Amino acid sequence: MTEIDLYVDPVCPFAWVTSRWLLAAAEGGPHTVRLRQMSLAVLNDGDDVDADHQPMIERSRRLGRVFAAATDTAGHDAFARLYETLGPRLHVHGDEIDTGVLIDALTDAGLDPALAQCAEDPTLDTELTRTHRASQDALGGSGGSPIIVIDGHGFNGPVLTESPTAQHGPALLDALVTAATTPGFAALHRPYQGPPRIQTTSEDNR
Repeated sequence: MTEIDLYVDPVCPFAWVTSRWLLAAAEGGPHTVRLRQMSLAVLNDGDDVDADHQPMIERSRRLGRVFAAATDTAGHDAFARLYETLGPRLHVHGDEIDTGVLIDALTDAGLDPALAQCAEDPTLDTELTRTHRASQDALGGSGGSPIIVIDGHGFNGPVLTESPTAQHGPALLDALVTAATTPGFAALHRPYQGPPRIQTTSEDNR
């Protein structure tokens, strides 16, 4: 059995695509997958962020506080539960993540809807930093979202611009497990291929 941890920032669209692929590819197989939190806001603390990315960084911090509080109060699986309910609203439907949307997502995840108020609570930044630090320790360096750790071997990525087909998804996972557990394998990187292709809609057809 292979132990796989995927560290994601909930606002990262690449991580959303990767998480959908990984969970589907691992279903019913010999791999155990856990979703864990990292923070692009904490990663970029002290850096000059361009105006185009600043809203995402601010959203990362606000939502990161909510996820950190949910995990702290309801256990580690609360992160994945909230990610499952908030992710489609953010990445598929393109909803503006305001307090009302947070309350709905928390409720659908079986979590306390009052946690929505944590988005504006800066005292949670210490816990957010702690959870992010765990992702960097697992990687063994500094890296963004997503980070995959396979049987203790950490790598940046995988970065997917679209979800693999049902045929290719499990094959990709098997290939990654083979690469990650091969002694001496260090990295595989390709130049930026553009944003992920996620169909968005303003209709509330969930």
